[in-house]
Amino acid sequence: MARVLVTRKINPLAAQKLAGHDVWTWSENRTMPRELLLDRVGKADGALVMLTDRIDDEFLGFGADLRVVSQMAVGVDNVDLAACTRRGIPVGHTPDVLTETTADMAWALLGAAARRIPEGRDYVLGGHWGEWDPDLLLGNDLWGTTLGIVGMGRIGAAVARRARGFSMKVLYNSRTPKPDVDEEASAVYAGLDDLLVQADHVVITAAYTSRTHHLINSAALDRMKPTATLVNIARGPLVDPQALYQALRSERIWAAALDVTEPEPIPADHPLLTLPNCLVIPHLGSASHGTRLAMATRAVENLLAGLDKRRVPWCANPDVYRP
Repeated sequence: MARVLVTRKINPLAAQKLAGHDVWTWSENRTMPRELLLDRVGKADGALVMLTDRIDDEFLGFGADLRVVSQMAVGVDNVDLAACTRRGIPVGHTPDVLTETTADMAWALLGAAARRIPEGRDYVLGGHWGEWDPDLLLGNDLWGTTLGIVGMGRIGAAVARRARGFSMKVLYNSRTPKPDVDEEASAVYAGLDDLLVQADHVVITAAYTSRTHHLINSAALDRMKPTATLVNIARGPLVDPQALYQALRSERIWAAALDVTEPEPIPADHPLLTLPNCLVIPHLGSASHGTRLAMATRAVENLLAGLDKRRVPWCANPDVYRP
């Protein structure tokens, strides 16, 4: 029987797969306090963690008996992978299962921002809906426009595939061209500057690294069309929030829709939240019943493999297995 730390409640159908182990779960609906996290990992052989938990040298130092860390997310920018690898600890994550639902969210945000749907709802709730007005809350089309995708991994490719239904031209920027995406989604590789200049709508799906910190800054926003909508479903720090605020406030771009922010969570008094052309939601990209169950199940499978000293099937640091 292994000792298992689970830092948030997970779907019961996934949690029951841990039967037979000594499981301690943080059951409150908030991030586990750091001091308690460090205390509990000292009593664990495996940890199932969330992207809100910082997995660093301090955490690993307290977890002297850790055999595996399994994160219920695809991104692992909160995890010091190098430190885990040095200690021989595999890190599991959950790619693939959230690809399609996160791409759906990108399109939901894009449509809502470009067509001013939140403003329309507020207009009705405010009691302002009177006679029909041909110029009321005019938005921008998606159909037949140019979509720019920054970052062409699994989620970026899924976003691109959906663009075909809108008869859109798709440009993308990535570290390297992706011939399979070019063919499957009729997408065209472009430099970032060219993409920003040409795109009517820009969706960010890139990985967050030190190289991509504030990739979308004031200079990048200046290159975009004044009718452009910016959507970020990747990581908040890819976009400079102050630069975005200034661009939206001065109407240098049309609108922004953010599933992720810097900081996260975003304070209720943040300037971006005062703008009618900025839609912010609380990191819901993969938040569907089916997807969250699949993520939890995969995280548990990774955890169990690590506890049994089997190869973690979805491993974020495969170098840990090199001799």
